[in-house]
Amino acid sequence: MGTNPQKAGMNPDTPPASGPVTPFSIPNIRRYIAFKVLFNSRFYYPVFTILFLDFGLTVAQFSILNAVWAATIVLAEVPSGALADTIGRKKLLVFATMTMVVEVGLIAFLPTGNMSLIFWAFLVNRVLSGLAEAAASGADEALAYDALKKYGDPKEWGRILEVLTRFQSMGFIIAMTTGAAVYDPSLMTAIADTLGFSVSLTRETCMRFPLYGTLFLALGACWATAGMEDVRAEPVATAGSSLSRSSELGRAFGLTFKAGAWILNTPFVLGVILFGMLFDSSIRMVITLSSQYYRMILLPESLFGIIGAGVAVLGFFIPGIARKLAETRSHRSGVWLTAGLAAAGLISMNFFWPWGGMIPALITYSAMYFNGFFVSFYINRETPSAQRATVLSFKGLSYNLAYGLYGIGYALMLKLQRQALDTDLTGQALDNLVFRESFFIFPSLFVMGFMGLILIFALFLKTE
Repeated sequence: MGTNPQKAGMNPDTPPASGPVTPFSIPNIRRYIAFKVLFNSRFYYPVFTILFLDFGLTVAQFSILNAVWAATIVLAEVPSGALADTIGRKKLLVFATMTMVVEVGLIAFLPTGNMSLIFWAFLVNRVLSGLAEAAASGADEALAYDALKKYGDPKEWGRILEVLTRFQSMGFIIAMTTGAAVYDPSLMTAIADTLGFSVSLTRETCMRFPLYGTLFLALGACWATAGMEDVRAEPVATAGSSLSRSSELGRAFGLTFKAGAWILNTPFVLGVILFGMLFDSSIRMVITLSSQYYRMILLPESLFGIIGAGVAVLGFFIPGIARKLAETRSHRSGVWLTAGLAAAGLISMNFFWPWGGMIPALITYSAMYFNGFFVSFYINRETPSAQRATVLSFKGLSYNLAYGLYGIGYALMLKLQRQALDTDLTGQALDNLVFRESFFIFPSLFVMGFMGLILIFALFLKTE
């Protein structure tokens, strides 16, 4: 569905007529950056795993809930991308931010004590979160990239990704340090005493503070998407001047199959997606469990936010390195660099060195930054505008399908590992032992998956 031409100065997405046009003079680009920061910089991230556990859920339930989250994205990812390419990318982004408000608000005010209610509330939260992620995935990048392509220079996309990552890093630093600090009842009680308030804050009270902060960010994300404008870099052919809802849905499904066939017949893009999927699923599962890992290497909870901020600092300089590599070197350089960092980090994390275990963790997290940059850079460069959101949604589909299968498999492994252990430990001590004994699965699956993909592309798929 194309966009109608508008008079100069009347389209809010048109850069100023006077002065040089820079990528950041395009309103969609600025709002895209604001949306990404507000949507993704969540205050509960540094305590994500233990937040679930402190509500009373088990590690196995946590894994199952995140598998449900990933499954929801898998089911909604590609249809939402195709709808974004037909009915409009802005509508999907507005839906995503409004859904984020509901999903965070649901657990922010959830009472404790009734475990059945808590599990079902978190289940609904995971489903809504998955729908929000699916709606935003692809539509956000497509809206920004096409605005750049129409009003600026698409060669500047690498620069935008670099600036975006730095702003996201700033957001993560604020969210991580604040989120972990307000989660600590001792620290918050001490701060209250210093300010002259005689209160004794409990864990149950403090564990909601990161959720309240994230709810505030969700409202900000709503503001960012409300001011965006749908724009197309290229006209989209339609069968007639107007389309009914059923025609739009039919064309969305047609675009889904067309984009899927295009990916399968474009080995380079297929390779980018598959390697990106392997890196993302392997590292993201470890990041999801990072707060439990920090406990295992004897780090106090009050430092979790500082650690998250330290990780976010990587985003200030890694994008610059990645952009130079992407613009001056072969894509193979990026693949091997990312794989080397991921393998070295995941293998070393198995030793659970007290405090020193942060070094391999930082190496692993750096691979995630490189992977995110390279995948976005190459896919947007190669994909036609008319199916950009759909192709990006296929990327998101593959990522979350792999992540969901990882979550289900890991939950089953935890259950089997727990049954196989001959120990009298119970509760948190048993969870810690099971976590330690099962961690080897992450580097093992990554190395096997990487070598398998290298073999497949060497024998059957040729990329330039």
